[in-house]
Amino acid sequence: MDMNEVIKRINELAAKNKAEGLNDAELIERDKLRRIYIDSVKANLTGSLEHTAIVYPDGTKKKITRKD
Repeated sequence: MDMNEVIKRINELAAKNKAEGLNDAELIERDKLRRIYIDSVKANLTGSLEHTAIVYPDGTKKKITRKD
């Protein structure tokens, strides 16, 4: 399932929840889809930050490091 399909389904479930509520299976599906979306966003952000560097006025670059 690609991310566009995940987002589309999350939105469908959100609309149904607002209109009439969700059954137990739909709640579980919604939670799984939300987790897939959140994990994807985190992975994309982490990938972007791993390739980020600070450029100082003198032209030197320092790669940012991860703080755990």
